[in-house]
Amino acid sequence: MIIDTTEVQAINSFFRLESLKEVYEIIWMLVPIFTPVLGITIGVLVIVWLEREISAGIQQRIGPEYAGPLGILQALADGTKLLFKENLLPSRGDTRLFSIGPSIAVTSILLSYLVIPFGYHLVLADLSIGVFLWIAISSIAPVGLLMSGYGSNNKYSFLGGLRAAAQSISYEIPLTLCVLSISLLSNSSSTVDIVEAQSKYGFWGWNLWRQPIGFIVFLISSLAECERLPFDLPEAEEELVAGYQTEYSGIKFGLFYVASYLNLLVSSLFVTVLYLGGWNLSLPYIAIPDFFEINKAGRVFGTIIGIFITLAKTYLFLFIAITTRWTLPRLRIDQLLNLGWKFLLPISLGNLLLTTSSQLLSL
Repeated sequence: MIIDTTEVQAINSFFRLESLKEVYEIIWMLVPIFTPVLGITIGVLVIVWLEREISAGIQQRIGPEYAGPLGILQALADGTKLLFKENLLPSRGDTRLFSIGPSIAVTSILLSYLVIPFGYHLVLADLSIGVFLWIAISSIAPVGLLMSGYGSNNKYSFLGGLRAAAQSISYEIPLTLCVLSISLLSNSSSTVDIVEAQSKYGFWGWNLWRQPIGFIVFLISSLAECERLPFDLPEAEEELVAGYQTEYSGIKFGLFYVASYLNLLVSSLFVTVLYLGGWNLSLPYIAIPDFFEINKAGRVFGTIIGIFITLAKTYLFLFIAITTRWTLPRLRIDQLLNLGWKFLLPISLGNLLLTTSSQLLSL
């Protein structure tokens, strides 16, 4: 039997090309997944550095300055330290719940980034129920905190988990009612449609001007959902040592730390999308999206400008959240629940009623 070496080489080269093509397709499939994860990670590191610098400025002290130029690598150094710290487990706790809790908290928040548009057609999943998917997914995070508190077999940790669940329920309802008002105004629950509905009227079409009451309620509720001061009752160190984080160390404590900043970043992005026009920045007499051709597909420069505008608005809200943390004192638990149930809930219901009435009258 005579074998033609030319045919064998052709077959081998064909299979090599096919395998290379499969590898290439797998890599391109993973690029849209890992690119946002890398961007989000860098965004969290920037937030940590900004918080330290801004808090140092408010308190008139020196912030981080040794790890890297201007201390920009301090957050990375802290993360590396937590990664190599010993991972301790409570001897009488439920180790499965103790280990799963931080993962649920981080994963539920990471999934919220699926529906956030960073620019024109720059969104992982443009769903018709985008904003409500975010609310549904983010409501899973307190379950992870409750599991962590219960699995720690520590009364302070368990009380912190219960506080986290109660706080989340109290402020999620006003938050959802504000989002529903925005959906009624935009005739859609898609995040992309909400941004485009605001762009029709330029700067004055932002929902910030059309929904000022809803904006204030959303602002307060989002800070409470992120458990930021003055709403950080689940981890109040004066009463609960550190709440649900008390028994954690190493990378699991780091996951909770990252989850709090991920939640703050996603809340800031949704404030930008829902109330500040997203990637559009049409100032009076100056149509910036038209000038840079942001709304035209295939324009790389326009896409970069759109991302920059979105992040600039996001970090403006982050600056407000950081300064609030170092300005206002912590509330008591009864004051926190009263604010949510007795004030924000009726106000958000009234805002929804006014929005519905105005939409019916405009038909």
